[in-house]
Amino acid sequence: MGLKPALPKLPKIAATHYLTLIVFLGLLNASIGVAYVEAKSSEITVLHIEGAPENIVFIADPHLKEGNIEYIRTITSEINSLEPSVVLIGGDFVYGDGENLSYQEVWADIDAPVYAILGNHDYMSGITSTSWVEKNRAVSSASFDKNTYDVSSLRDESTDLAYAERLTTELEKNGVIVLKNEYVMMDAGGQDLMLVGIDDGWAGMADPPEVPDTGAFTLYMIHEPDCRADWDCDLILAGHTHGGQFLPQNIPVPGFELSGLVDRNNVSTYITRGIGTSNLGVELRLFATPEIVVINPAESPEALFPDKKVTHITVG
Repeated sequence: MGLKPALPKLPKIAATHYLTLIVFLGLLNASIGVAYVEAKSSEITVLHIEGAPENIVFIADPHLKEGNIEYIRTITSEINSLEPSVVLIGGDFVYGDGENLSYQEVWADIDAPVYAILGNHDYMSGITSTSWVEKNRAVSSASFDKNTYDVSSLRDESTDLAYAERLTTELEKNGVIVLKNEYVMMDAGGQDLMLVGIDDGWAGMADPPEVPDTGAFTLYMIHEPDCRADWDCDLILAGHTHGGQFLPQNIPVPGFELSGLVDRNNVSTYITRGIGTSNLGVELRLFATPEIVVINPAESPEALFPDKKVTHITVG
């Protein structure tokens, strides 16, 4: 019998490489643990805005499902502790491919008027990895000039109007007023507030209304920050990005506005990190802890939540 060919010897791995691998796996495991904890906690961001009504609370991207419903109940309890004059929700109420809409009953627990807009998940638009990329590309073909605003090119076969309507019915049954390219003048803590709700941009549904100049504090909500215009207003609130979900907040990503206060042409926009997570199967966040935003709180959030991180930002 002939000799069997010798098997090639595998290169020896230096002890330092083993150590590096062990450290990497340890850090990865720790990071996953920290990410899970971050997804189950929250921080408070205070916006100090001269002339704005007190105690406006803003959240976005709850992505309700069985796995986070109790956590969202904790969020609503914390919101109630802030004694809001009005609560605003910036879209993406659902998770994945249409979870049980009965989870939306959680909003009935809020002890204040609640107004909302819909997000791309609420229209089932751009929610897969492929369609997400396509939507990001299609944004460049839309017009975001306040005088020629047109996102009709973003509307495609994925926009599910029937699903969005069922969700809207469920939300309104639980005390949430959904604004679809509408404005409403309201009393917020004894002060006039002009609230403008823009329907979802990625779904091709955004069509900003003509808003009268009343002299009231004017606030716009739109889900995707890249679908906003330089509207004549005091503040724009947006969500959608989750703050990058796994990206450090102090490291800019070219071409993207991930979170925080941004100014463009003298118009201020605050992009929240939101309170839920996207379609990962588990609740994971790293470097982007969920946040509750409160404008001009009458009582110090530090006094209400001594163990919670509170960040103060002056707008304007």
